[in-house]
Amino acid sequence: MKVLLVNKFHYMKGGSERYYFTLAETFKSKGHDVVFFAMADEKNIPCEQSKYFVSNSSVGGGIKSKLNMVLHIAYSKEAYKKMKALLAEEKPDLVILNLVHKQITLSIIDAIKEYNAKLPIFWTMHDLITVCPSYTMLDGAGNICEACMDGNFGHCVEKKCIKGSKLMSLLSKYEADYIRKKGWYNKVDLYICPSEFYKKKLKEGKFTKSPIVCMRNPLSADTQFGVNDNDKGYALYFGRLSKEKGVKTLIDEAVKANIKLYILGTGPIEEELKEYAQNYSNVEFKGFQTGQALTDYIKNARCVVLPSEWYENGPYSAMEAMALGKPLVVSDNGGLPELVDDGINGYIYSDKAQLSEKLTKIFALSQSDYSSMCKQSYERAKMLFDANSYIDNLLAEYSKIKK
Repeated sequence: MKVLLVNKFHYMKGGSERYYFTLAETFKSKGHDVVFFAMADEKNIPCEQSKYFVSNSSVGGGIKSKLNMVLHIAYSKEAYKKMKALLAEEKPDLVILNLVHKQITLSIIDAIKEYNAKLPIFWTMHDLITVCPSYTMLDGAGNICEACMDGNFGHCVEKKCIKGSKLMSLLSKYEADYIRKKGWYNKVDLYICPSEFYKKKLKEGKFTKSPIVCMRNPLSADTQFGVNDNDKGYALYFGRLSKEKGVKTLIDEAVKANIKLYILGTGPIEEELKEYAQNYSNVEFKGFQTGQALTDYIKNARCVVLPSEWYENGPYSAMEAMALGKPLVVSDNGGLPELVDDGINGYIYSDKAQLSEKLTKIFALSQSDYSSMCKQSYERAKMLFDANSYIDNLLAEYSKIKK
């Protein structure tokens, strides 16, 4: 069969792109054809379908790019026409959407259904944008907020949820209202959530009549798996350095537990965090790391900590750590606790005081208990994140739709 994968970015930007390219790689390895639809960008990986990609639009781009987003935030004639042309040439059997709001827009759903009303559309939900215009369920002050779950997106404007900007929030409200009015969400055949938590939230939001299922994101074929039960005595955080990630809380609790903490990554509050921790000798910032360097940091860690203070989905940082046999210490936010069997392959905490307690506890484990925890983390990763099994499950869902 031929699968059309749609995502606004066609380069390795984040977790959704990791999923997008893993899906393509695995479909191809199983003998299927894959074609792409995305946004034009100089960073894109070369692609035969790039002539169909939509023009670049971003609030972080140049004047032309910003204007393009503002003018076509809810409906893009360009995307509609280019999708129709791509469908006519490639004739896919299944369309899988990923990140499409704003840059691509849901105008492509009209193009797909006009081309073939029975062509199945799956949508993998990497965020909560269908029920929250800011997609993170964080308000303008960075606090968890579920106000828009009632379907009134005016809350987003009141709280300036989009980048603290009333204008951006107003535009996002307009987009959300327009999509609901057009009924596009009901034209998708299946929504796929990487966590049970996201599945629950999306069902609570009642944004669609279509089925919603949970399927854990897959790890790519080149993922390193193994049980690494030796460590160099440090807890590890790697990822974006932003308020909702809870890194400041982690610094406080690591100091309280008197353990060594390595922080990898970059982000909007990097300098603020460095200044905050400058007098703590047990906290070290190692910068942005990738590839084998990142893998080595994970392998040598005592544990990987995800102290998120927002609704995480199913982050690849947790998945990668588990694949390398590392225990996790996670907050009870979002889908994180679904990855940890407390006391078996890591620990779950619900407040700051518990975080320092769990860190102290994991560093005090005997070698045999620690090795068991590492093995459990590895085995859980092999069971949950197998790419071949993921494709088999996708095809099973496809078969149900095609009956």
